[in-house]
Amino acid sequence: MRTISFVTQKGGSGKSTLAACLAVAAQQAGEKVFLIDMDPQGSLLKWSKARGERDIPVEAIPASKLQHALNTLEKNEFTLTIIDTAGTDTPAAAAAMKVADLCVIPARPTVFDLWASEVTRKSLRTLRKQYVFLLNQCPPAQESERVKDGAKALEAMGGLITPLIASRVDYQEAAKHGWGVTELSPSGRAAEEMQDLWKSLRRKLAKLTNDGRSKKVA
Repeated sequence: MRTISFVTQKGGSGKSTLAACLAVAAQQAGEKVFLIDMDPQGSLLKWSKARGERDIPVEAIPASKLQHALNTLEKNEFTLTIIDTAGTDTPAAAAAMKVADLCVIPARPTVFDLWASEVTRKSLRTLRKQYVFLLNQCPPAQESERVKDGAKALEAMGGLITPLIASRVDYQEAAKHGWGVTELSPSGRAAEEMQDLWKSLRRKLAKLTNDGRSKKVA
C-alpha cells in the first residue's frame, strides 16, 4: 500500500478538494482507495456524507492511531491511502508527514503560499521525507506570468509535479455533490488535469519504490 499526504502550513491551498478528486481519479484507474481526514474542519467527512456511498471510505483518525490504521488498511488490501491535513503546524500534520511515502505540498501562485511552502519543505527535509510541490488554483491564461513565476519559485525549491491545476468551477461543483471532477465532467479540462496528476504521482511513487529496492539490494 502507498500513502500520500497533502501537507502545507497555509490554509486555503485546496488540499481537501485535491485529495477528494485525486481519490476518485485513482479509484477509476483501479486503485482501492481510503481517505483519512486529519483536518479539524472535517471537509472530507462532509464530502463523503454528500457522496452518500462507501466506495471510497473516509474516516477521521487521530495522530496517535495513524500508524495502526495504516497497518490495518494494508491488511485489508487497500492499495492507496490519501491523508488530508490542516493548514497549520499540528501534531496531526507531523504524523501525516512521517507515515507518507510521498508528501504533496499544494500552493497557489501567490507570495504568501510560496513562503508557507518553504516552511513546509524545511519540515519535510528535517524528517527526510519525499515530497513534491503542486501549483494549484492557477489563474486564467491572461495572468500566466504570475503562474510562471510561481512555477519557477517552486522548481527552485525542488520537485514541482505536473500538471499545474487551474482554478475551475468544476472543482467546487464536484466537491459540493461529493464527486470527483472525473465524475462531474469526464471529458472536461479539470478531469484531464486530475487524471494526469494521478499518472504523475503514480510514476513518482513507482520510482521511489524501485529506488528503495535498489538500495536494499546494494
